[in-house]
Amino acid sequence: MPFTNRKKRLYCLLFSLAVITACSESADKTTAPNIATKIPGEVRLAINSPKKAYIKTTRLSLAQHPLMEPLTGKINYNENTTSRVSSPVSGRVISTPIALGAIVEAGTNLLELDSPDVADAEANYAKAQADLILANKNTIRQQELYNGKATSQKELERAQDDFNAAKSEVQRAKDRLKNLHIDADQNDGRFKLKSPLAGIVVEKNVNPGNEVRPEFETPLFVVSNTKKLTLLMAIFEINLSKIKLGQNLSISVPAYLNRNFPASVEYIGQVLDEKTRSIQVRCDLPNPEGLLLPGMYATINVESAPNDKAIVIPLTAVFTEGEADYVFIALDENNYQQREVEIDLRLKDKAVISKGLQENELLVTEGALTLRSEEEVETSSDKN
Repeated sequence: MPFTNRKKRLYCLLFSLAVITACSESADKTTAPNIATKIPGEVRLAINSPKKAYIKTTRLSLAQHPLMEPLTGKINYNENTTSRVSSPVSGRVISTPIALGAIVEAGTNLLELDSPDVADAEANYAKAQADLILANKNTIRQQELYNGKATSQKELERAQDDFNAAKSEVQRAKDRLKNLHIDADQNDGRFKLKSPLAGIVVEKNVNPGNEVRPEFETPLFVVSNTKKLTLLMAIFEINLSKIKLGQNLSISVPAYLNRNFPASVEYIGQVLDEKTRSIQVRCDLPNPEGLLLPGMYATINVESAPNDKAIVIPLTAVFTEGEADYVFIALDENNYQQREVEIDLRLKDKAVISKGLQENELLVTEGALTLRSEEEVETSSDKN
């Protein structure tokens, strides 16, 4: 009998343990879903998820508000600091012309000519001086004769007129030499072609022994200060209201893709090209390092006012569903949140955001579609 009672107590104890275990498992099953409750629009990746390798992020900050798609333009010489130098006289080159690429100052000799034109100008000046001396002597003599009543006043006045005419001829011949930058005492028939401004010899179209003439269409030299260039671009009529005098621009060229160069609007054309519906715009382009070269093509970004800032993101961060645009924000290294945004201006490779994002948030710039597909997988799993 005692053995039977102990057996009963043992069975009761085992039954109680079984009930307690079953209740505990039931409670765990009841509370477990609350721990892993999924927040709509959020994606959670495992710490060791291979998908994280495809996710790239960047910290959001305010940037200059772009106004339109980047434009294309061409870099030219600045005509205010460029001179196309031709010879004002005919002659034969008797010296070695200055080398292409040489740095010159205003007044630097570019070449020397043996010029018949200069020889004629020098001879005319010498003759005019001789005629003036003769006319002066004749005037003095006629004055003396007139004072002695040996000649008429008419003869005296004629002598004075001849003197004034000779004096004018000397001045004319001297001015001719001055215009050619030839010293009045020079009499060798040589002409030195000088640079009118400081800069670099960027073109050279003459060699030793060449015959040159003033009527040649091609200049002998082009001298330019390439530290100051001009940027030419065409603005379509629809964007004309976005361009103002003095407006800042940012340009890039294929030679230096990772650098931007500043420019500013200097002149807006007053005539519309009816074929292209565009207006020519000339811009001032400083080139202190000499990196930019005339003839280069440039990509131009038209900037808004300095205080006009906006959130600008790459289009790779945006995906569209229905009529709405979305991005993902990284909450931490494993959690991401889907966010609806409003786009103010959609450009070729970036978008200006007017609503939905703030400074310092961590934007997913690459991998948004990967996260979106992961979100769909998690949603399907929850439904099952």
